[in-house]
Amino acid sequence: MPLKALNLPSLGNAPPTSDIIAKYIREAIVAGILDEDEPIRQDDIAKLFDVSKIPVREALKRLEAEGLVEFHRNRGAVVTSITEPEIAEIFEVRAMLEANALRLSMPRMSERTFQRAEEYCDEFARETDVARWAELNWQFHSCLYEDADKPFLMNLIRSVNDRIERYLRIQLTLSGGTGVDDREHREILAACRKRDVELASELLVTHITKACASLLSNLPKVRERK
Repeated sequence: MPLKALNLPSLGNAPPTSDIIAKYIREAIVAGILDEDEPIRQDDIAKLFDVSKIPVREALKRLEAEGLVEFHRNRGAVVTSITEPEIAEIFEVRAMLEANALRLSMPRMSERTFQRAEEYCDEFARETDVARWAELNWQFHSCLYEDADKPFLMNLIRSVNDRIERYLRIQLTLSGGTGVDDREHREILAACRKRDVELASELLVTHITKACASLLSNLPKVRERK
């Protein structure tokens, strides 16, 4: 039988090995499986995926660019440790970027946008898995910015959120669940439905600022227990 008749996968569309490894390590970091300052041993990762160290190094370099990994002369690659002032600054940048994206997006929001955001709110309120909380939190926020049609801005916002996702998971856990976040999400959405740009932006900035304050008030206790 000729090869073209077989149901073969398209290897041209398969993600590079380094992408798969980067995704695996990224998830291990944001989930807290790999802790702050923990070494990432290239030999172990290469053995796990049965590859040479070349794609592992490529994956780690990508994660270094994302701010999740640092290279130290005598230790190799380690998980980045972020200080409390750095966390506060990242949240400030997040608030500025996302408020701007919301302002640009609101005039072009459709009823479908509002429906999707509300669906994410409902799923967020029902969910009990903290990993899904973080994912749904991003889906809610990002769907409010997509109508701006600013891909570079969206990628920048995604990068900032990736940098602090592990801390967002901590914040969602420490805040005692999704109740407060759900209420604030729905308030932001209601302001968007009214096309009240100033109120929606103000609520969004307050929402992000309060999340940062909640995290920082509990973070020293978390680090002391480690």
